[in-house]
Amino acid sequence: MTLISAHRCLTAAEIEHAIALGADYVEFDVQRIADGSLMLLHDLVDDPPPATLGYAEALDLLAGRARAHLDLKLRGGEIPLVAEAIERLGTDRLLVTTGHDDAVRALRRWARREGHELQVGLSLGRGVKGFSLWHALRVRTSELFPGVRYRSTGANVVVAHHWLARLRVRRFADQHELPLLVWTVDTPRSLAYWIRPGRAWLVTTNQPELALRLRADRLGT
Repeated sequence: MTLISAHRCLTAAEIEHAIALGADYVEFDVQRIADGSLMLLHDLVDDPPPATLGYAEALDLLAGRARAHLDLKLRGGEIPLVAEAIERLGTDRLLVTTGHDDAVRALRRWARREGHELQVGLSLGRGVKGFSLWHALRVRTSELFPGVRYRSTGANVVVAHHWLARLRVRRFADQHELPLLVWTVDTPRSLAYWIRPGRAWLVTTNQPELALRLRADRLGT
């Protein structure tokens, strides 16, 4: 059965809604703002809006209630952040993703030393707006043929934009027997495609209610 992750739950209300729906994972982005605080933000801003939730507050809401998908946007300090989540939620209730190879490498090494069976995914599908053509081609090639990056980092979850997954990355995950997380899947047609058995381990979506309904229909529940 394909699992469903509710994408970008950045406020208490959004987290509560995802839990109430029965989403398998609650996904949120973590940033470090200027004063050093960890906040749930997709884009780093100087003045977070009033409803912005602190990282510790988010863990409080999730503890004992739902699994967390942490998408780390910050650079540096990842290990203490993840250690706090493990202490509160446990490794079996936690998935960590980031687009930074060095962060994945550090987290996987640390987890092995500490004896944590931690799922850490290297995200493929970064934006290339503003890049030179040569740089953009290098990035996309490293994502379509990610073997070197995955061996180097030790990532144990393949995380890919749905178009990259369709082009080649799903085949890479299958060949290496790694779970595949596909993001961000929102249309009924695309959701129906990805929740079919054997296509993805986890689908991240802004439409968790629709995804859960389509999955239930497929399972006949």
